[in-house]
Amino acid sequence: MTKFHRGYRITMKDIKKEGASILRKRLNPVSMPVSEETKTELECMLTYLKNSQDPEMARKYKLRPGSGLSANQVGINKRMFAALYQTEKGETIELKLINPKLLSHSANTIYLPEGEGCLSVNREIHGHVPRYERIKVQAFDIEGEKRTYTFKGYSAILVQHEMDHLDGIMFFDRIDKERIFLNLQ
Repeated sequence: MTKFHRGYRITMKDIKKEGASILRKRLNPVSMPVSEETKTELECMLTYLKNSQDPEMARKYKLRPGSGLSANQVGINKRMFAALYQTEKGETIELKLINPKLLSHSANTIYLPEGEGCLSVNREIHGHVPRYERIKVQAFDIEGEKRTYTFKGYSAILVQHEMDHLDGIMFFDRIDKERIFLNLQ
């Protein structure tokens, strides 16, 4: 039984912090068909992201802004995550991916110049996190339909960050301690 229900508002008190054992656990696959409970959990996760990106809501509920949220970050042992981001063209993309699998990736790697952050990490961590520039992912959508997605640039970084969470990997695990700042050009 989950505490998340329609209308439940995830806040920072629900976010598991660095050191929580569930953040280091490989999460269990979601069984098909997708249950109403799972759909509701994903909707609540996406709503958190929407609220966190709305300056008024973020201030009112003291939310840290986020563009991705994996199930284990809110204490749920299921291989799924929600993401919300803007494309270069200003289009808003909402993702609710279940049981994602990496099908292929580019040889090229990229990184966020300012480094990555995480809602579960309450400290600044310096360093570049190398990520594949392009990825192809197969996942189930919230209705249980198997789909293939292609991501590049920022969206590829975001999806790889969230998929790492599903395997108990934190972004800072991928920073090369010998070469904290990379020059991939």
